Amino acid sequence: MDMLHTDVETLPRERLAQLQLARLRETLDNAYTNVPMHRSRMEAGGVRPSDVRTLADVAQLPFTIKTDLRDHYPFGLFARPVNQLARLHASSGTTGKPTVVGYTEQDLDNWADLMARSMFAAGARPGDVVHNAYGYGLFTGGLGAHNGAQRLGGVVVPVSGGSTERQVSLIMDFGPRVLCATPSYALAIAEVAEQQGVDLRRSQLRVGLFGAEPWSAAMRAEIEARIGVKAMDLYGLSEIMGPGVACECECQQGLHGWEDHFLFEVIDPETQQPVPEGQAGELVITTLTKQALPMLRYRTRDITRITTAPCECGRTHLRILRITGRNDDMLIIRGVNVYPSQIEAVLVGRSQIAPHYQFVVQRQGNLDTVRVEVEALPGVPEAAFFEISRDAAHHIKSQVGITCEVVVQLPGTIPRSQGKAVRVRDLRPKGA
Repeated sequence: MDMLHTDVETLPRERLAQLQLARLRETLDNAYTNVPMHRSRMEAGGVRPSDVRTLADVAQLPFTIKTDLRDHYPFGLFARPVNQLARLHASSGTTGKPTVVGYTEQDLDNWADLMARSMFAAGARPGDVVHNAYGYGLFTGGLGAHNGAQRLGGVVVPVSGGSTERQVSLIMDFGPRVLCATPSYALAIAEVAEQQGVDLRRSQLRVGLFGAEPWSAAMRAEIEARIGVKAMDLYGLSEIMGPGVACECECQQGLHGWEDHFLFEVIDPETQQPVPEGQAGELVITTLTKQALPMLRYRTRDITRITTAPCECGRTHLRILRITGRNDDMLIIRGVNVYPSQIEAVLVGRSQIAPHYQFVVQRQGNLDTVRVEVEALPGVPEAAFFEISRDAAHHIKSQVGITCEVVVQLPGTIPRSQGKAVRVRDLRPKGA
């Protein structure tokens, strides 16, 4: 296993903390001086940048949340005027105003460096052909992976999402070694390849960088079995930077969070207090080098655990022990807290069930109910659907703890996503 890495990735943790503190102070000065919201909130809390003398002092700072970006749409949280920026990205805005993020040239340069670092850690190498099926445009995934692969010295195939039949042909014809996509779209590519009689395990693909949506260990195993890649977890969010905030190394023992650019905390989402290392909680991130859009204690809503224990690869940056779900994705079904990823872990890999599913949540009286819609594998007779449904419902009940209806549908019934998969259809009345 090739474990080469840059010097900053192996800094002793004491020196890494010194670097973080110096950059944190610069970030606070930037935010306080140039972003009215940050300045007013710090003043309301009786905190000035000079009061932060240790990394622990970051707990004095107020949190930033996603609605802050929407409330200050479009450019109200920027620390630079728009005419000094190099690029703008934005969310789809399907649930209201989009969240808009901006980058200076230096921000883009850092982003490319971190994506290149992430891709190298995952096993990509200079000269590799990189099939980039992340969506291009305002979504940060496509251009983030593209620029990182170029910075690494890769040969980028900028195919984006969609035209899945053509993607299969390009993979077989161009011989990429690296695949970049959401995990759900990677499985969609695998499904179309199988329908065409193409075995992607015979392609030259060996490394997959999958992110932008939560995915389970069961889905990782499914991707690896059907495509023949080592499926690596890639983490990022546009409010912080985009993809490349953290990534698994080849040891696959957690995602290295790049601490020279980000300060990571894990808090109890209810009390908002830090939790001990290794305990599950909500990930909070402060940017340390962002010029255009400094983020102070951004609540990601992602649930995870972190560890600073040494990794076999030699990198000293902490590891995020996989994102298991999101606060705002959590469903409360008859008093039981449930994350979609928990149900996914039961479904994916079960015999006769395809790895495509949706959860339909409804309100009946005062109680929430969930219907799980799954697809049968091609060739499974409809006469077997009832037994498949009963078996899946039994295992969800025993492993997750909720009673739900499982509906088995014909192959190809559930919509395929070319980007982030839509796993939950919440039909409960608004405000319920």
